[in-house]
Amino acid sequence: MGEVTVTVNGRLYPIGCDDGEEEQVERLSGVVDVRVRELAALVGQVGEARLLLMAALTMADDLEGAQRDLQQLRQDVAVLRQEQDSAKTGADALLGLAQKLEDIAAKLEAP
Repeated sequence: MGEVTVTVNGRLYPIGCDDGEEEQVERLSGVVDVRVRELAALVGQVGEARLLLMAALTMADDLEGAQRDLQQLRQDVAVLRQEQDSAKTGADALLGLAQKLEDIAAKLEAP
């Protein structure tokens, strides 16, 4: 089992993780650190626990928004796939009609 010491808002935190996940934990803690520092700049140093909670809440809000956007994109893709299938069916029907017209024209031109 790995362990990483990360810094958030100037404080060191030892964090356990699976072997090989150290870089990811460090990268993610950097994201948290940026958010905490942004909040501290807005509201001041209101306590570590409160800043971490505020960061978690704002990040949860971001995640919820991203999940909503992803769901909407999935719905949009499903609609586009249906429209594509419908268009393909229509195109196939038009090709069939065009072939029939060519067959009729060929019969009319035949002696």
